[in-house]
Amino acid sequence: MISASEFRNGVTVGIDGDIFTVIEFQHVKPGKGAAFVRTKLKNIITGAVIERTFRPTEKVERAQIDRKDMQYLYKDGELFHFMDNESFEQIAVSAGDVGDSLKFVKENETVKVLSHESKVFGIEPQLIVELEITETEPGFKGDTSTGASKPATLETGAQINVPLFLSVGEKIKIDTRTGEYVGRAQS
Repeated sequence: MISASEFRNGVTVGIDGDIFTVIEFQHVKPGKGAAFVRTKLKNIITGAVIERTFRPTEKVERAQIDRKDMQYLYKDGELFHFMDNESFEQIAVSAGDVGDSLKFVKENETVKVLSHESKVFGIEPQLIVELEITETEPGFKGDTSTGASKPATLETGAQINVPLFLSVGEKIKIDTRTGEYVGRAQS
């Protein structure tokens, strides 16, 4: 059990038979009345986000989420295949469970597969990945002074905005949480 005053971002809890992840929380102490905790919770199965208020002493069940390192093998239609790095056991996960979390992941890279009671509900890629630009417009001399950006297609097929000075064939670093350009990769 965990009290609402102990909520932090990323904590998983069981409420009314569903499993939620805390994505935002705020401890509120109004001038009049009792303090409370205002939260935004994301249902890990459906993806729905709800807002709920708790008393600080209110207790909820802490949910056990398993995070396992697995290697992303390949996509086969609507299924994504992963292999356990220790037992070499393979699993297939539907596109609905994966969402768009693999858009920055190449085949044979390691990701964290998230599950609850053996049901896979999500994939966590590495925070920073290095990918090659496969398609983008050429930049022009003098365009870089404005800090402008242009669209670029990466080797995984994902599209992001990059600075104008980058060109096709360059490896760049991307933050997988935001999908933003971080910098050039070290050669």
